Amino acid sequence: MMRAVAAALALGFALSGAALANPVTRDPSKIPAGTYVLDKRHASLTAKIPHMGGFSRYTLRFTGLSGEVTVDPAAWRTTRIVFTVDPRSADTGDASFNKAIAGFLGAERYPAIVFTSTGITGGETGEGQLAGDLTFNGVTRPVTLEVAFNGVGPGLLGAGTRMGFSGATRIKRSDFHATAVSNWAGDDVDLAFEIEFTRK
Repeated sequence: MMRAVAAALALGFALSGAALANPVTRDPSKIPAGTYVLDKRHASLTAKIPHMGGFSRYTLRFTGLSGEVTVDPAAWRTTRIVFTVDPRSADTGDASFNKAIAGFLGAERYPAIVFTSTGITGGETGEGQLAGDLTFNGVTRPVTLEVAFNGVGPGLLGAGTRMGFSGATRIKRSDFHATAVSNWAGDDVDLAFEIEFTRK
């Protein structure tokens, strides 16, 4: 009986905590100042590449992600975001092919793919463009991400501060000299991410 009561109480706390964990605003000027780090448990990056002439869009996921955001709400357009991807973490669902993909991405010589933001346009209502420099395969080029700011608010049970983003962009492999396997993979790569940050 006591176990059942305890379980019911725990469920009640969890449900009430879930309500407290909702975003409270999508206004970037109301993000509490500070440095935020990526919550790796709530972060994903997927890439889709045309297979051969476009029979399908082959999909892989990167699991080795890290990142940091420094926010000044009074000057939120200058927000600095650094996002790092481990190319060796590419997951295709096939362990042997994962190693091949890492090789195609130049992971042995360049063990990190890094995006560093340079500015934000739009964004007043949560939708905008995040410009930055992408370093991949030893090449750095400017890219622009279409980003949705999903909001900021308290974490579970009101603990800490959490914010989340969704976004996407398209790059060309050839722009970064990643031209291996061009006989079976297209040049365009569609990237999509879902990420959350928590304040230190």
